[in-house]
Amino acid sequence: MKRFQLMQRVNVEGLYGVVQEALPHLKARAGGSAESAGERRGARSIVVCPPIYSRFFRGKTAYAIGKVGMSVLVKGLGMDFERERLVEQGLGIAGLWPAVAIESAATEQFTSKDPSYAKDLRKPTIFSDAVLAMLRVPAAVVNGQLELDEDFLRKQAGITDFSKYSVVPGATPRRIMPAELPDLTVKEQDDEGMRVDSSRL
Repeated sequence: MKRFQLMQRVNVEGLYGVVQEALPHLKARAGGSAESAGERRGARSIVVCPPIYSRFFRGKTAYAIGKVGMSVLVKGLGMDFERERLVEQGLGIAGLWPAVAIESAATEQFTSKDPSYAKDLRKPTIFSDAVLAMLRVPAAVVNGQLELDEDFLRKQAGITDFSKYSVVPGATPRRIMPAELPDLTVKEQDDEGMRVDSSRL
């Protein structure tokens, strides 16, 4: 139970706390005076969290609870930013997740035992390139979205050749994420019902 609680405190509670503390500064940056005429400086929060789909839960339910909790925060805050007209001021929040496993301290436990595992890994630079691409597009493009690094770079940066990111030159790493993801919206998406500030109840 302690391990489960720690994981939720780091993933969900930790993210919530960081966003809560950062939000006033991000709002000030988004709504502040432009550095040059006609430009908004904008502000982004980019969260390392996955798209929401059923297979993600399999074999790692406790971990998935925390990571999907982070994804829910991205979706929910994204809707709030839109409703409060903050997106048009340049404020946005998005989730980003790797489409292919990335070389990291976590993957070293596999490659140290079996070096052939490296053929299914990409360099971390694909993730940093995707983050930079998210910072360069208008807030409305990414706000509330849960993106995959490869797919986002293909759509927004026009990258089609990902071979430079392979840890093993010439290898074609196995994609671990689905090619298509479910749309979570419903027909009644814009029906808010009665708005209530629960903190005042």
